[in-house]
Amino acid sequence: MIDKNPGVRNSESSERPERRSSRPRYLVWFLLILLFSWYWYGIEQTRPPLNLSYTEFKARVRADQVAEATLRGDQVSGVLREDSSKKHTAAEERQPPPRFITTLPPIDDPELIPLLEKHGVNVSAESEQARWWQQALIGLIPWLFILAFLWYSPRRMQENMTGGEGPGGLFGFGKSRAKRFRSGESRITFDDAAGLENAKRDMREITGYLKDPARYRKLGAYIPKGILLMGPPGTGKTLMAKAMAGEAGVPFFSISGSEFIEMFVGVGASRVRDLFESAKKEAPAVIFIDEIDSVGRARGAGLGGGHDEREQTLNQILGEMDGFDPHEAVVVLAATNRPDVLDAALLRPGRFDRKITLDLPDKKARLQILKIHSKAVPLTSDVDMERLAALTAGFAGADLENLVNEAALMAGREYKEQVDMALLLNARDKVVLGGKRELAIGDREKRLIAYHEAGHAVAASLLPHADPLDKVTVIPRGRALGATEQVPEEERHNLSESYLRDRIGVMLGGRVSEKLIFGEFSSGAENDLKEATRLARQMVSHWGMSDKLGPLAFHRGEEHVFLGREIAQPRDFSEYTARIIDGEIGALLRGIEKEIADLLRDYRPQLDALAEALLENETLEAAEIRAIIESKPAVAYRKAVQG
Repeated sequence: MIDKNPGVRNSESSERPERRSSRPRYLVWFLLILLFSWYWYGIEQTRPPLNLSYTEFKARVRADQVAEATLRGDQVSGVLREDSSKKHTAAEERQPPPRFITTLPPIDDPELIPLLEKHGVNVSAESEQARWWQQALIGLIPWLFILAFLWYSPRRMQENMTGGEGPGGLFGFGKSRAKRFRSGESRITFDDAAGLENAKRDMREITGYLKDPARYRKLGAYIPKGILLMGPPGTGKTLMAKAMAGEAGVPFFSISGSEFIEMFVGVGASRVRDLFESAKKEAPAVIFIDEIDSVGRARGAGLGGGHDEREQTLNQILGEMDGFDPHEAVVVLAATNRPDVLDAALLRPGRFDRKITLDLPDKKARLQILKIHSKAVPLTSDVDMERLAALTAGFAGADLENLVNEAALMAGREYKEQVDMALLLNARDKVVLGGKRELAIGDREKRLIAYHEAGHAVAASLLPHADPLDKVTVIPRGRALGATEQVPEEERHNLSESYLRDRIGVMLGGRVSEKLIFGEFSSGAENDLKEATRLARQMVSHWGMSDKLGPLAFHRGEEHVFLGREIAQPRDFSEYTARIIDGEIGALLRGIEKEIADLLRDYRPQLDALAEALLENETLEAAEIRAIIESKPAVAYRKAVQG
């Protein structure tokens, strides 16, 4: 059960709203009884009208028995004159004069009006109206709306003013909207989070303190006030918070940073106060603020100065965390994927004392994550999780979960009872490259695409430091017309210059192949050139891999909280140095391009064979590519490169 309005409610506060809300009910019932009594009394006091035929009506007019007549459409109603010679009782005298009603014939009677005027009948005409019960209903509807408003509005205002429990701001805006999980409600544990061993070790330490704070207090230790979870999207920050709630067995308050902000100034600060007050009442407790960067951005850089609503909310969070007693067992857990934009006051010791970084999972962790997410998925015997973990380098935990789900959806679409390896590989391709596209591609363009991908494949197969090939395809997926996929043999955390040069060489292989075969370049290498230029710039200006510039790093401005990289800060080098950097980047790319051109020229038979195989089969696996390349005789260039 999730309690969205945490707080403590005593017996008095629980009875008062019920007493107050019962008062409007009595008032409503009293007004309803009064209204219907008045309405019914009015009906009872009115005599039913006499239904006269048109002939009898004219006869009574001639006998001077009609006092008033009202023409309404095809009906005539009015008041009859009473016989003055007849004696009436006191009750009859209190009754209103008798009324009549008659229906006009469908043929106009030109004698009617002169007849009425001749006998002194007071004639009036009205537009056709609804029947009396319709008129009564129309007159009653506004009263019903008014009474409903009188009954509902005080009750709703009472609920909003109290926020359901305890005092809050006007209409409940100042009440915290944090979801409250009681002990035992969250069934997620640290075992459900594969990998992340360092993060889980730190989190278990906090969990142990919350379970048995006295043991730590005897040693003079106090719990960290705040824990900041940092990492790319999908790495399990929210999952770790849920696991902590499941392990600790204490009240857990969860809220997103954006839920503090409203259009009314001061609401965010009020909600922060209410949230921390509720947590302090039930200490030991945990407060989890997801996406804290939405309210914790550096102050002074936005519009509005110190009176900005976000800054007021941040100031209140800082004040509440500073106001904690050192031994008060309330932990603030926050998650963000933008720690660089957070205010420095949030990150200092005493606020968020501990910072835990959650990185993308390595191969071992990816294997564990895949096994967790595939527990409920029936798999065939040919599924190789080890290979799938190797093929998903750079995937976050959320990406791996999505991959398994996509494979299960594909199996359901094809009416299969189990998920096989082919479906998992197709799901991976869909996640990485996008879904297949049905494009009408001409023969010449198809041939150009095949040679482009064959150029990538030959370069990746022959360059000694390039990542091994896994698959080459000319099937359009997403925004790409073809793809060459490589799988790293090991997790790389430090990139060597030789590896980077071969990586750029593989990127330029498609463009060089087009020039070699067709004598011109095409626009298909746009993304390859973009990535190659970015990597070359990093090598020259950041990693000191330029003989001409030497061991120097040149940054083009640091990333700013609100502004862009280039605008925020001027570059820290001269125009002359900038020209040298640009020249070195160009020389590096042109030199690698020349090497790849020589390589493809020497291995032209392998290039042609791969292109023809792609035109015939559309997709080639690593073993097929290796067989084609090894079937042709080697040349001196390969030996020179290896030597």
